[in-house]
Amino acid sequence: MNTLKFKTNINCGGCLSKVTPFLNEEKEIEKWDVNLKSENRVLTVETSKLNAEEVKKTVQKAGFNAEAI
Repeated sequence: MNTLKFKTNINCGGCLSKVTPFLNEEKEIEKWDVNLKSENRVLTVETSKLNAEEVKKTVQKAGFNAEAI
């Protein structure tokens, strides 16, 4: 299991509700969370098969940015 972290522009509950279906639909994501209290709005993803670029593309489909950190 790999834990990937991303700086995002997901900054409120409304944003979170928009990105949730995209992250939940990705079968290779075991678990994910966005820390809205963090200055960088850190998205943490646990996956055994996806790489950072694939997770970034999933977040972009929802209309948000994700930069691996």
